[in-house]
Amino acid sequence: MTTQLAYQSDYAQAEVNLQLDADAKIKMMRDMVRIRRFEEVSLKYYNADKMGGFLHLYIGQESIAVGTVSLCGKNDHIITAYRDHGHALAVGMGMNECMAELFGKATGCSKGKGGSMHFFAPEKNYWGGHGIVAGQTPLGIGLAYGVKYKGLKGSSLCFLGDGAVNQGAFHESLNLAALWDLPVIYIIENNGYSMGTSQKRSSAFKGSLAQRGEAYGIAWESAKGHDIYEVRAKTQAALTRAHEENKPTILELATYRYWGHSVADANAKKYRTPEEIVHHKENLDPLNVWKNQLFKEGVLNDEGYRQIDTEAKAESREAAVFAEQSPFPEIGAITDDVYFEVDEGSEASKHGRHFFHD
Repeated sequence: MTTQLAYQSDYAQAEVNLQLDADAKIKMMRDMVRIRRFEEVSLKYYNADKMGGFLHLYIGQESIAVGTVSLCGKNDHIITAYRDHGHALAVGMGMNECMAELFGKATGCSKGKGGSMHFFAPEKNYWGGHGIVAGQTPLGIGLAYGVKYKGLKGSSLCFLGDGAVNQGAFHESLNLAALWDLPVIYIIENNGYSMGTSQKRSSAFKGSLAQRGEAYGIAWESAKGHDIYEVRAKTQAALTRAHEENKPTILELATYRYWGHSVADANAKKYRTPEEIVHHKENLDPLNVWKNQLFKEGVLNDEGYRQIDTEAKAESREAAVFAEQSPFPEIGAITDDVYFEVDEGSEASKHGRHFFHD
């Protein structure tokens, strides 16, 4: 029998969580386990030199992507930074297309041209996957502007790390979000470290990072990221503000990554103590917190969890086989997907100078 954690959620009775039935709760468990197992298999093949570029793992932060996305409707859009695998799977992207992208294969979600940091699924309102720190934050308000311009009741959920809050692009985005009353929700996934630099060494302001929103008159809130009930309660309040008032919000969700900034982070165990990592794994692991919550509620048992875990492991292994067997992109495809006008054969493609198609 799995040992019960001492942690108890204070938000199980929030209205948005009382609306959850057993199937919805189990789905969130399954989604988190799938992300964890996908990342573990990704790490295995990265270390086997099957992937190029960087690999930023989402292990330890799964409850944030799953909890927030579980509340999104048809007019809510998602955009994030380079640690993007968890969000991709949470919105419903398949493991095959995601793993193939890591392998640089033509069957990948970005046709093998994006790699780990550039997963996209526009048909699921998922807009990436961006490699420049805070580079997605102006795009986040662009999505929100589009929602408002069309008169839709929706929002843009723009995820960023704690290091990105010190970038100028983020503050420029906050200014415009407040100035134009845009329905954007900036979700700071604060795992405590900007690459290898702790927050206390990188941020002059020692309070909540989200509190910086006060300078722009933006509502802000903080929450425990490992508690999916709290994540959902705080996110729902922000979504209501966006949908009903066209107002921005900053959410800061405290979380923790078990691995380094990327797999190439050779100093991951030097700027953190072993005790710190063990504490989070043993006490605040989002999968264990949610699993034990469902055990307590009688929604899930050991047998049910083992089945979820077994299926997720098998799916991840099968995705790796699919990726290995998939073809690489054709050399000629390098000039595709650069200019929309050229690819679509639009009237604009007949005018001006297109670099690859002179």
